[in-house]
Amino acid sequence: MNISRSLQCGHAERPIGIFDSGVGGLTVFKALRARLPGEHLLYLGDTARLPYGTKSAESVTRYALRAASHLAERGVKMLVIACNTASAIAMPVLVREFAPLPVIGVVEAGAEAAVRTSQSGHIAVLATESTVLGGAYERAIKALCPGARVFSQACSLFVALAEEGWIHGPLVEAVVREYLHPLLEEKKRDGLDCLVLGCTHFPLLKETIAQVAGAGVMLVDSGETVARAVEKLLAEQRLTLGQSTRGGARFLATDGVERFARVGSLFLGERLAAQDVERVDL
Repeated sequence: MNISRSLQCGHAERPIGIFDSGVGGLTVFKALRARLPGEHLLYLGDTARLPYGTKSAESVTRYALRAASHLAERGVKMLVIACNTASAIAMPVLVREFAPLPVIGVVEAGAEAAVRTSQSGHIAVLATESTVLGGAYERAIKALCPGARVFSQACSLFVALAEEGWIHGPLVEAVVREYLHPLLEEKKRDGLDCLVLGCTHFPLLKETIAQVAGAGVMLVDSGETVARAVEKLLAEQRLTLGQSTRGGARFLATDGVERFARVGSLFLGERLAAQDVERVDL
């Protein structure tokens, strides 16, 4: 599939730009393609700098600006920040630097879905270290539901497991149980009933996380919520591309295109060949 022709056309014909620190944002890509099949999508995985979640706020902001700049230079009509860490830390800077280009992040979408899903108002966020330390999810959830109780747990090893394609088995279950232990104690004491997968890598481990969390705990993945927000904003700004044909898709990675294709196939649920991934320098 090729979208190069669309870059020279009108605004609606331009692709939606999506970036993440690696392949995790393909969960958002997949949701966008399902909801908006006629749109062209341009995905950038900054695999050379993976993971963002253990980096300083200054580094994350710098990386996010470089990735967003590259997509903007290719003529995208919208930026979707599919990285929770970048959304939590760099959104204000990205919105300011790329105005009037629309910018949508995953944190607000995840918070909205969590508030809608939880019956008890007791919500846990599983995220990377940087996202947890920044407190973005807690602020976003409490802005929507001031009485919510939010518990956050950094689960940095989940990124490594997802990037390796390790999603099942005793090792994965042991890691998940270790991270979820304090949250399961909260479930017993106070009725915690919602887990937000606050990193786009985490949905690949969703089956194991759900098994360990047990009955009565709903998992929230912001991918579908982001897709709805993108659809709404495109309509408001009259940027929606007609759905008469299947939109094109293009994939960029800053390192390891073979690995990107191998692990990306797991996220997409279909084969992605290395020759379909363009290596770029930021």
